[in-house]
Amino acid sequence: MARPPFSNTTSNSPLPPSAPPAPRPPAPPSSRTGFGRDVAPAAERRTLVVGRGISVQGMVQDAERLVVEGTVEATLINAAELSVSPGGIFKGEIEVEEAEIAGTVDGTIVARGALIVRATGVVLGTARCRRLQVEDGGQITGRIEMINESSVRATPSSLVSTPAPSPLQTVHSFES
Repeated sequence: MARPPFSNTTSNSPLPPSAPPAPRPPAPPSSRTGFGRDVAPAAERRTLVVGRGISVQGMVQDAERLVVEGTVEATLINAAELSVSPGGIFKGEIEVEEAEIAGTVDGTIVARGALIVRATGVVLGTARCRRLQVEDGGQITGRIEMINESSVRATPSSLVSTPAPSPLQTVHSFES
């Protein structure tokens, strides 16, 4: 009789019966972000973590949350949440609901909600967001565009060709 894969037994005897796992209490159906939106609890979100020392290139789809501790080079990612940890590097273009940058983003980032740049965070290139928070020590080098509710609805996922703002929109640009 063959040993099942990943078994920690050293003999050919079957594993002793074990008690079924205790039932887990149901998770709450949603929680509120600090910005008034309902989202799935963090434990239930599809999360991709790129760990320290790992490098990923290409396109990521269907991840609700992206955590970058290593290096990610991508052309476009559409997710609910981006977190770049200290030492993490994201290069390319990304569109998310919320972003927290404590590492480096080099390229274009669109945060339809809030963009938070922590004290160790660096944003190089173009940043578009509805709300911006930069801690003391955080750096933004390049172009910043503040978007309003009508521009968020008008351009749901267009990073490559950004239309000119209409006269009714409020867009602020800062060039360095």
